[in-house]
Amino acid sequence: MSSLASGPAQRRRFDINGWLFVAPALTLIAIFMIFPILQSFWMSFQQGRGMNMTFAGYGNLVKLWNDPLFIQALSNTFIFFLIQVPIMLTLALVMAAVLNNPAIRFRGLFRTAIFLPCVTSLVAYSVLFKSMFVTDGIVNSTLETIGLISDPIPWMTDPFWCRTMIIIAITWRWTGYNMIFYLAAMQNIDKSVYEAARIDGVPSIGRFAFLTVPMLKPVILFTTVTSTIGTLQLFDEVANITGGGSAGGAAGPSNSALTLSLYIYNLTFKFMPSFGYAALVSYVIVFLVAILAFIQFYLARESDR
Repeated sequence: MSSLASGPAQRRRFDINGWLFVAPALTLIAIFMIFPILQSFWMSFQQGRGMNMTFAGYGNLVKLWNDPLFIQALSNTFIFFLIQVPIMLTLALVMAAVLNNPAIRFRGLFRTAIFLPCVTSLVAYSVLFKSMFVTDGIVNSTLETIGLISDPIPWMTDPFWCRTMIIIAITWRWTGYNMIFYLAAMQNIDKSVYEAARIDGVPSIGRFAFLTVPMLKPVILFTTVTSTIGTLQLFDEVANITGGGSAGGAAGPSNSALTLSLYIYNLTFKFMPSFGYAALVSYVIVFLVAILAFIQFYLARESDR
């Protein structure tokens, strides 16, 4: 009887001890994560200058709907998302397939070279791209030398070319990052599957399309979701390359490269501080990430049936 009586009591004591061990971490999470999230959500319903805010109900939503800068930032962000993410993931997948071939010499060197951009400083590479894509920069000079263009491309002054430059910069930096995930997943695929397909006469392109890609579906889903989150939060490249983060600087010509994250920064630090409205715009990003991630998971689940 004593052992039976002590069993539940001992388990309760162990449970209490466990909660005591994790209590410091839970306290820090509550103070520095949960409380700021709740505070920012409450702040999104307030209006005012600086910290002098009053409850405005749905006033910020009405302002958001009629804000042309927000509409432009939202449109630019979706342009980057719809164009850059598919290009980047396709390049990463193709590069991983090529560098997974044992017949390729110096595979380690190529893998390292492609992966290196994602470990470089965001500010450093942004400044580098800005110097490369100016009117008399090395990009225009090279294109003129090889005869592809007769006049310099206005990368910094034309909305289309400004967005193109940002897409090139993001793709250059993050393609290698996604390639590593694909490459690691490919190396875990049983080689006998490819050997059986080769014996059956399936060409290399067919093996890639009908064997490699389906077996990489979980990794492709992961990289798609993470790339979606990163693109919707795009800030550093636009702020540093176009000067959108400097005092009085526009994000490209006519704010053609203005993103939601940069607009939140401007609302908080550049324009007259409007913390409540900035908080609401930040929750737009949260909403978009949740919706797009749900759609991607849903499509992946449907394709498995």
